Amino acid sequence: MGSEGERGATAAPGPGDPRALRRDCQHRIFVNRSLALEKIKCFGFDMDYTLAMYKSPDYEELAFALLLEHLVSIGYPHEILAYKYDPTFPTRGLVFDALYGNLLKVDSHGNLLVCAHGFRFLKGAEILHYYPNKFIQRDDMKRFHILNTLFNLTEAHLYACLVDFFTNCSRYVNCDTGYKHGNLFMSFRSMFQDVREAMDHVHLSGCLKEKTLENLEKYVVKDPRVPLLLSRMKEVGKVFLATNSDYNYTDAIMSYLFDFSDGDKQAETPQRPWRSYFDLIVVDTRKPLFFAEGTVLRQVDTDTGKLRIGTYTGPLQHCAVYSGGSSDVVCDLLGVKGKDILYMGDHIFGDILKSKKRQGWRTFLVVPELARELQVWTEKSELFEELRSLDLFLAELYQHLDSGSSERPDISSIKRRIQKVTHEMDMCYGKMGSLFRCGSRQTLFANQLMRYADLYAASFINFLYYPFSYLFRAPPVLMAHESTVEHSRLDAGEAGTALAPWLTRHSHLGQQVTGVPPDSSGEEEDDGEA
Repeated sequence: MGSEGERGATAAPGPGDPRALRRDCQHRIFVNRSLALEKIKCFGFDMDYTLAMYKSPDYEELAFALLLEHLVSIGYPHEILAYKYDPTFPTRGLVFDALYGNLLKVDSHGNLLVCAHGFRFLKGAEILHYYPNKFIQRDDMKRFHILNTLFNLTEAHLYACLVDFFTNCSRYVNCDTGYKHGNLFMSFRSMFQDVREAMDHVHLSGCLKEKTLENLEKYVVKDPRVPLLLSRMKEVGKVFLATNSDYNYTDAIMSYLFDFSDGDKQAETPQRPWRSYFDLIVVDTRKPLFFAEGTVLRQVDTDTGKLRIGTYTGPLQHCAVYSGGSSDVVCDLLGVKGKDILYMGDHIFGDILKSKKRQGWRTFLVVPELARELQVWTEKSELFEELRSLDLFLAELYQHLDSGSSERPDISSIKRRIQKVTHEMDMCYGKMGSLFRCGSRQTLFANQLMRYADLYAASFINFLYYPFSYLFRAPPVLMAHESTVEHSRLDAGEAGTALAPWLTRHSHLGQQVTGVPPDSSGEEEDDGEA
């Protein structure tokens, strides 16, 4: 994923240098699978953390405080109210182990990268005590819970706070799977269930939404470029909104985002109702269920916010708002099929994975953390280069040794240095390290992003910097044997008697590989996607 960015301060690119053609990294859209934008007939949007970006850490601090208040109301000690949300601790993609109460950072195979018990990071023998192979069975979903969404950031931090509190509170006896207090035992699993119930309460009771609406300026980012981009998208295709939020909250948030009647000089489009920017609006979608069987499609009375009785079976109505339904209903109402749609959201599972696997929609993942990730990637290039140099030093030590060698180089100091540099690099991102990697190893989140998101960027606003005729070309994904073995140019004479006839017979293949046939769009097929 670093192939799109350059490392460190380098000389200004000259003519012919590919870097001169690249957009500013903060405006760039990154490509996992090639996509011809001119073939997209419909642009779909989630609302929360996509169209509506919440201000961090203010929004997370609000949610965290409400979670603590609810836990105290159901019997948790009042002392936990002293904890404050720390934005430098959690990252998305962590896994909570409901058996041992640990927060884990893993790669796509379940190998442990980081392990924390509360705010204490475990090492060596401590990790082996819990995980003898430094490995977890990710498919054990009753035990291991992936915290992939931006809403999960407060949840991840809350687990750490609770484990930290009970571990250090003299009233409780520490056990491997929980805490004992007299005749009572509180397992980490029950703690997990309490926190999940608190999360549901904060979101479903409306208290978080109510507090947000009381101070929209504090909690919601307002960007005059949003109506500008959507108006341009509507000129070249259809635009729809599919959100899990109810109509009243959606209407309040969207009205705020599209209201520039206060004379904002930055607004570049005439003032008009937010619903006019969309061909279809669906609330209460209940994603990911929305991408499977869905729910009953009902029409919303926009005057009262209440649902009209009965299933809606009519044609698409201009500026109407619907509730429920499914992705199939969206396609039918808009008259498009899966590959015609580019859907944008922040939820790797609810928005991206399900829309890709079940419907074949093209996908764009919003990754707000990418701005910080790119900053570290470019500013801390010396750490990445040192890791590379250490790898080369290791290779040199073994260069002249083979299976008959009795010599065993001492690499202990190099291994310690690699660990130190990796840790220093991780700390540049935050206490849990990068969202995408731990040293040279990619995280589970990074793997899922590469597997299911065709495109990704810090914000969908980055589409402003590309024409709608743009062809997003994915960089080649090299396997280990391709990235570490240099190309050598062989002609038929140099290839030897065995290879020469084959090269002669297949000389036309080079033309097919290097040139795109005139009747081809150049768009790659998504072969091999799960």
